[in-house]
Formats: sequence, C-alpha cells, structure tokens
Amino acid sequence: MAKGFQDIDSLCRGIVNDAVSGVFKPVYLLMGDEPYYVDMVCDAIMEHCLDESERDFNQTVCYGADVDAETVITAARRYPMFADRQLVVLKEAQMMKNLDDLSIYCQNPLDSTVLVIAMHGASADKRKSLYKTVSKMGVVVESQALRDYEMTSWIPMYYRTRGLDIEPDAAALLAEHAGTDLNKIAIETEKMFKNLPEGTTKVTVADIEKNVGISRQYSIFELTKELSFKNSAKALRIAAYIGSSAKFAMPMAVAALYTHFYRILKYSALLIRDPRPTNDQKVKVLSVSPYFFKEYDAAVRNYPLKKCMAVIALLKDYDYKGKGGDVGEATAAELMLELTAKILNI
Repeated sequence: MAKGFQDIDSLCRGIVNDAVSGVFKPVYLLMGDEPYYVDMVCDAIMEHCLDESERDFNQTVCYGADVDAETVITAARRYPMFADRQLVVLKEAQMMKNLDDLSIYCQNPLDSTVLVIAMHGASADKRKSLYKTVSKMGVVVESQALRDYEMTSWIPMYYRTRGLDIEPDAAALLAEHAGTDLNKIAIETEKMFKNLPEGTTKVTVADIEKNVGISRQYSIFELTKELSFKNSAKALRIAAYIGSSAKFAMPMAVAALYTHFYRILKYSALLIRDPRPTNDQKVKVLSVSPYFFKEYDAAVRNYPLKKCMAVIALLKDYDYKGKGGDVGEATAAELMLELTAKILNI
C-alpha cells in the first residue's frame, strides 16, 4: 500500500467528520482495490451534502458506463437551485472511456458544486491530469486491499471506532471467516451489535461464534494453533471436521497453512540472526499481535528451519493435489487428514 491502512482510515474518518459538519472539498477522487473506504466516503458525502428537500433539484448521480466527460462537466457547472450547493456523483467512474477529460473541470471547479468521482476495483493513472489536478484542488482517497496478515490489526482498530474492544482470538476468528473483505466484516459486525447485551465493552470468541455463526473449535485458525503445539489428537480431529465441511476447499486450506508456516520460517531466520529479538522485531516478522507470540515460540521449537522447509514443500505437493493432480480416488477430506498427519510426523 502507498499508505498504511491506519493512514487511509484516519483520512476517511476525517472526511466523514467534515461531511457531518457541512465542510466539503470541491472534488473527491475515490479509488482503489478495496471498496470499503470508497463506499464509506461516498455514502457520507451523499448523506450530508444536501438536505432531503434539496436533493430533487441539486443532486445528480450517474454511472461511468452511461455518460461521457462532457455530460458530467455540464452537470458540475450548473448552479444550485434554492440551495447553497449541488452534488454531482459519478459512480463506477472507471467505466467511462474519457475519464481523464474531467481534469478540464477540476482545474477550476465551482465553489457551489461538490463533485465525487468514485472508482471501484480500479485507480486513476497517477501520471495523468485527473489524478494530479484533484490532488491539488480536492481530495484523493486511494484504498488498496489489505493483506491477510493485516486483518488482525485492522479489526481491533475498526472495533475501537465502534466503542468496543475485541479479543485477539476473536479478531483472528473473524478474519479467518471474512478474509480481507472489509465490507463483510462491517456487515457481520453490524448484525452482531444488535444482539450484544447492553453495556458490552469487549467482544469475545463466544460472541463471534454465537452471532456470526462460525466455530473457533473447528477452524483453520484452531488447526494451525494445534499444529504449532503438536497436539496431534486434536489437530487430526479438527482436520477431519474441516475436510468434511460442505464449503471445504483444499487450495484455500493449504494457502492458510502456508501463511502460518511461512511465518514460522521467517521467525526461525530471525532467531538465527538474533536469539533474543525484541517484541518490535517479532511483530515486524510475524505480523501478528504479541498475544500470539507464545504460540510461535512453541511452533519454532517444534518446526525448526529444516522441518519448516519440509512442511512448506509438503504444502506445495498438496496444493497440486488439491487442484486435481494425482489424487486417484482420494476425497478432499481424506487429503486434508493425510496432510495434517504428515505435518505432525515431520
């Protein structure tokens, strides 16, 4: 990411707070792979820019596939009717063929118009005029997709904005369920808030299991934990349950296991360089909360460098098998159980 997610979150929440206070820039360019912040800012501007009674005459919403730059510029250059400002929103802007031509208007935007250019799953070319002009005359929000390892940090930050803490295990379980889909996390959280007892200050694993409908006991997250400690009986039981699930996909399971063992491999390399690393060094290498250090300290003892490399080689083999290569009549459940047993015996 060009900026860390903390910076993007802070920028977007600042824009939202300004919108609530009635403070707007003349042009907003919202773009990037992750739609959560694009939607957050666009929705806030649309909600607060105009009163409901002003919207019929002063709000224009169009879509990139249906309009050209000239149409949008013409709309933006109109003056408001019976209101202090007008709002023009261009959604799915990446679909408009001559998008960069909007820079003509953005070079000298009207004070009485708020123009929002929203792109989903795409970004404006930073070498071209539109990006450069909006950067000077308005606000650019670039919301890039988070990586898997960032989710256990993003989720607690998001919960703090809602006035709640969340246990590290609960955050990890929610991250496993939702992946890097921030909108999915927000939706699941909204549903959960409605069912939490009044006065709740901390979200626990039990809250996630009850309200989101996922179980920590039988999850990849719990499997990696049991593998770290080499708790064979429990790891095999979890692997059998996961593999039998109707939604089970071997490649996704292998990817999660690879992420875990790659962290162990990096941690082994760190300990070779510095047998007594600081917590900051551990966080940088593992990209997890200090809450999980105990697990990785056990894992690095149970899977020293050569064993960890052997596990990663094994995962590569089962990734191939999980995609249909040389499996014979073995089912996905049997492959998952077989893989887990082999990891435990390395």
